[in-house]
Amino acid sequence: MFGRIRSHLIRFSRHQVGTISYLNLVQEAELGLNLDISHEKGRLNELLAEISEQEYKAGRPILSCLVKVEGSKGQGDNFYKLCERLGMGEWRTLKHQEDLLKNMRRECRAFWQDDANYERWG
Repeated sequence: MFGRIRSHLIRFSRHQVGTISYLNLVQEAELGLNLDISHEKGRLNELLAEISEQEYKAGRPILSCLVKVEGSKGQGDNFYKLCERLGMGEWRTLKHQEDLLKNMRRECRAFWQDDANYERWG
């Protein structure tokens, strides 16, 4: 499941604009999770965090910045708490930085649309 999520988000960043919802990610990557069940949604959050941590530690953009929380303007608190764990700053401060998400998404797309990066790490 880890690999399917990562691969799907990389392809999404290369070929689509905007963000992907949790539900669309589950459906398009054929994860078989029911987001109405709290522990299954929690498992998806854990996987996204794990992928993001590995990508960040490897010097690559955080892929979960592309996954939009339903009903919010962008990301939920868990995303910003992940960023805090990665050393990017205090999560409440990060949450209020208007350009943070836009810049992260732009950097993610630019990185993965580079064919050399895709060939090497995709």
